[in-house]
Amino acid sequence: EEGAPGRRGERERSEEAPAERGPGAAFHMFVLMEDLLDKLKLLNYEEEALRRHNMRPLSRHYFALPTNPGEQFFMFCTLAAWLISKAGHPFEQPQEYDDPNAVISNVLSELRSF
Repeated sequence: EEGAPGRRGERERSEEAPAERGPGAAFHMFVLMEDLLDKLKLLNYEEEALRRHNMRPLSRHYFALPTNPGEQFFMFCTLAAWLISKAGHPFEQPQEYDDPNAVISNVLSELRSF
C-alpha cells in the first residue's frame, strides 16, 4: 500500500530536514528576529525597557544566534516583564540571578491570566 494516500506521506513531510524544506528555511529565524525587533521599536522598547535597566539595544540577529545564553535569557525575561507590564498587568522585573525555572513559571502564569 505504498501508493495509498494517508498518514505515511504526512509523516514524511513533517520529518523533513531543514535543507529539504527549501533554500530559505535556514534563514527563517533571522527574518522572525528582524520582525520582532521592528515590533519592539514600534513599542519604543529602547527608551522604556532598555534605558531603565542600562542595557544595549538588540542587534538584528540577537535571539537568532546562540551567543551568550545567560545574557540572552535575561534579556528575554526583561522584555517579557516589560511587555506584560505594558499590557496592563503589573509584573515584577526578574533579577539576573533569579532561578530561571521560577522566572519562566512566573511569566507563563501571568500570560495564562490574560
